[in-house]
Amino acid sequence: MAGLGAPEIILILVVVVLLFGIGRISKVGRELGRGIRGFKEGLQGDDEKKDETPSSTSDSDLGKS
Repeated sequence: MAGLGAPEIILILVVVVLLFGIGRISKVGRELGRGIRGFKEGLQGDDEKKDETPSSTSDSDLGKS
């Protein structure tokens, strides 16, 4: 079985546009972009938090057991 060619992809896109309409597709695309952006910011935020935490214990932390 061969892969999808250009005519098949165009046909699928036409069917999707007919089923959902341009407005709904643009909303879904917008929300998908926001989700991906939020995910990336969340990953970057975790990296920044790891960089800010001290790697060694201070003298005041040693007596708090």
